[in-house]
Amino acid sequence: MNPNEQTIEWTVLKHGQWELYVAKTNKGLCYIGSPGSSFDEFKVYFSKRYPDFTLAENPEALTPYVQELVNYFSGTKQAFSLPIDVKGTPFQEEIWRALQTIPYGETVSYSEIAALINRPSAARAVGSAIGANPLLILVPCHRVIGKNGAITGYRGGMDLKRFLLDLELQKT
Repeated sequence: MNPNEQTIEWTVLKHGQWELYVAKTNKGLCYIGSPGSSFDEFKVYFSKRYPDFTLAENPEALTPYVQELVNYFSGTKQAFSLPIDVKGTPFQEEIWRALQTIPYGETVSYSEIAALINRPSAARAVGSAIGANPLLILVPCHRVIGKNGAITGYRGGMDLKRFLLDLELQKT
């Protein structure tokens, strides 16, 4: 075994109509897939971000993360407490940190996120960084909407985005 190789443990979360790949490194949750995405798509994600990796299916290792997500989907949890491990460019990571400041049940626009990071003219770049978010739900990119209030694109699909927004708005 290569000493630089990283093991990424994964499982499939099934809840209601949603089936999502969920994965973690030894540092924390690193990926939540889009509903209906393939295992090949899942593997491609890791091949782009981790030079040496092994995928190991391990539902037990993901149990605490899956339970937090199930509790969120059920409306009994509003904040996540387990560690995360996201990898992106410095700009993407800055955007993902900003997303984590959006309170449960609230929405902001892409331009508001750009202003929050002191780059008011970077709304399009913000949108691209949001689209690359590997941790749907935990890094709450579903809370970002168009400036005019329109529900806009989402890596997890528009059905999931509407579900998440409706869930949060019911509980606030």
